[in-house]
Amino acid sequence: MAPKLDQYRIFCEVAKCRSFSGAAKRLYMTQPAVSQAVMSLESELGVRLFTRTSTGVTLTNDGQLLYEHVNSAINLIRQGENKLLESRDLKVGEMKVGVGDTISRYFLLPYLEIFRSRYPNIKLNIVNRTTTELCALVKSGEIDIAVCNFPVKDDALETKECIEIHDIFVCGGKFIGRIPQPAGLDVIAGMPLILLERKSNSRLYVEKHLQSQGIRVTPEIELGSHDLLLEFARFNFGIACVVEEFSLDYLRSSKVFRIKLEQEIPPRSIGFCYLKSVPLSPAAQKLVEVVFSELGSGMDRADR
Repeated sequence: MAPKLDQYRIFCEVAKCRSFSGAAKRLYMTQPAVSQAVMSLESELGVRLFTRTSTGVTLTNDGQLLYEHVNSAINLIRQGENKLLESRDLKVGEMKVGVGDTISRYFLLPYLEIFRSRYPNIKLNIVNRTTTELCALVKSGEIDIAVCNFPVKDDALETKECIEIHDIFVCGGKFIGRIPQPAGLDVIAGMPLILLERKSNSRLYVEKHLQSQGIRVTPEIELGSHDLLLEFARFNFGIACVVEEFSLDYLRSSKVFRIKLEQEIPPRSIGFCYLKSVPLSPAAQKLVEVVFSELGSGMDRADR
């Protein structure tokens, strides 16, 4: 007989709590009932899922493998249940949005403000991660939608481009006079470079382009945020690779200076990312509509 969904829910709760008694409390069940459900699941699957210790339980290798799949499935089921409870006019509900710190600050926040003013009863849950991490969270059902750096190549995910962005190199006043203009990428590679951490999609995109030109770089400084890149460049620690659209205040006030390249880095984009196989929640769909409506209005004003 195939295991029942309730058994999987109990299994996941024990794995999270690392304790039968802790899971029992959270599930409002007796500890013997929880233990029996897990033993029954182990018997039906023919594997041992937990190692019992004096301090609790830990997942076996088989248990860990099962947990990764079952937890994602249960999250998706829970997400579906929550969507059914949302009213069509968005008077209640919750929306989980994944976004990186830089995109949040320089792109998404104004649109979230508009969304919040129109739908004040929707609880916003914002999750900050890298693009790679956000895609994994979307696929596991832990967030409804992500706003992240493209390109994103995953057959399970739908992408919707919002704006085009440009990667540029900037420096402080002490460096700008030492660099020929326009500069070749080989010249840039020979300077002390300040880049984002390797796990970021932005860093990977720039490095891939440089490698396509036969250039490999070893940064002198690696940082975790776009704002720090600008600050370190401003104080003459080296040449930083930043997003032009997110650096306008620094460029306009001459805190940093753009280095003109012989060959500019091809533009990329940022946008929405969500599961193909699961319809967007009403709240997430409205957020997409708000963003594209406002982007369209901005383009109309620019054309005038």
